[in-house]
Amino acid sequence: MISRVVLVFVAIISLVACQPKKKEINFPKTDLTQVALIPKPLKTIATNSAFALDGETAIYTSTTDANFEAVGQFLSQKIKKKTGLDLGVNPTDGDTPVERVVYINQSDSEELSTPESYQLYVKKDSIFLNAKTAAGAFRGIQTLRQLIPEQTNDTLTDHPLWLIPTGKVLDEPRYGYRASMLDVARHFFTVDEVKKYLDILAYYKFNALHLHLSDDQGWRIEIKSWPKLTEVGGASEVGGGEGGFYTQEDYKELVAYAAERHIIIIPEIDMPGHTNAASLSYPFLHAGGKADKPRVRTDMLVGYSSFHTRKDTVYAFLDDVIREIAAITPGPYFHIGGDESHVTKKKDYIHFVEKVEKIVHKHGKQAIGWNEIAQAKISPSSVVQLWNDEPHDAINAAKNGSKIIVSSAKKMYLDMKYDSISEYGLTWAGMIPVDVGYNWDPKTYIKDLPEESVLGIEAPLWSETISNSAELEYLAFPRVIGYAELGWSRAENRDWEDYKVRLAKQVPYMKRMDIKYYPTKLVDWGE
Repeated sequence: MISRVVLVFVAIISLVACQPKKKEINFPKTDLTQVALIPKPLKTIATNSAFALDGETAIYTSTTDANFEAVGQFLSQKIKKKTGLDLGVNPTDGDTPVERVVYINQSDSEELSTPESYQLYVKKDSIFLNAKTAAGAFRGIQTLRQLIPEQTNDTLTDHPLWLIPTGKVLDEPRYGYRASMLDVARHFFTVDEVKKYLDILAYYKFNALHLHLSDDQGWRIEIKSWPKLTEVGGASEVGGGEGGFYTQEDYKELVAYAAERHIIIIPEIDMPGHTNAASLSYPFLHAGGKADKPRVRTDMLVGYSSFHTRKDTVYAFLDDVIREIAAITPGPYFHIGGDESHVTKKKDYIHFVEKVEKIVHKHGKQAIGWNEIAQAKISPSSVVQLWNDEPHDAINAAKNGSKIIVSSAKKMYLDMKYDSISEYGLTWAGMIPVDVGYNWDPKTYIKDLPEESVLGIEAPLWSETISNSAELEYLAFPRVIGYAELGWSRAENRDWEDYKVRLAKQVPYMKRMDIKYYPTKLVDWGE
């Protein structure tokens, strides 16, 4: 039986065939395998001709899922921004000249083995993108965006053409979770600054952004039932700036913007340590004892604060906080922090983690926490984020069924300096040059941690030493591009010598996005 999708595609091809034929173009030889794609696809096969992208190209999508049409609209917008071409999506006007088509197809092929798998077939007259889900189609169009050259070919016809190399790209991610974290607590970043970061993450196939929304120096998310959290706790940051916070409408705007890019937002409320801003807002939360008395903190110190772990009113407060944030977070996760709670007694810490995990479950989310939470008896559904290279708790949690996010401070912390001449960043975990960040494998890095227990990777960007978007970009780029490949591409497809050449070819995109990247001398940027 011929599927509806095939019939639709046949109709589209027939529409193109009915157009008056123009003179055949003799395309120059191309090589799809030499395009500087990042992340490196699973398999690329060249057929050495070209698809001529121009104003007589149209985009068609599967009509059974509105999310596929949204992917087509996104592609059209990005093509217009790069080339000026205004390509119709699912046009129905037969008088509109259509010489070539891009078809984004929802497929049930068994060869598409993950939700983000895709198959991209580029021919002279058509581009065919197969995916099971809109998320897979969205990853595929990022590859297609990278295949569109920066320069037109103006010699083959009487109008500009962007020649896309023909061939096949068969691709799927290594890990189902590929994230970066942005610390908006130590320094606040605006909605527009976070949106720009989301745009770049989407281009390189990330699928999650973890927002560190609270810490000792600031509370950054409106909680309607506890307004002083932002009135008091949101008014400070490291270095003495004015701070800031997201209203719930701001946060929902970020969630929606991310969702359009098939990225989930993971909110983090760090606790029971890193809680000075919350306790300053509501002093009954404060543990007392060895914990410092709450006050406005603008320094970079850690480990001195704690919630009271034996007060019912603390858990009533946290129930409200988690309920309000969970209600506006469609993704599956809620991050409970749990790191560096040095003034909380171990038995109190364990009691706290186990109670808060139950509150997270009550509000329909899976808990994520820094690897210290694995000291408690946590549910197998909870995820452990390994950051400090002390893996015993994470390994034990994996044996109990928990998945692990690898975020090694020595390999993945974006707030570490690149080298001795880096302008921003810290060095407590060591310096992380671009090649060091790229040249390792999560599969072999943590001994005794089975790869099937690794949910994925996350590159955190703590903001103690930065205060604006340009400084954020300096620390994140180009390293985060390498982490995109680390999370997506198979280890056997990754090679530093090859990668640094492809990385240098990202300069036009970074300039178009006005990314203030660090021009490491390890890469020949050609400038």
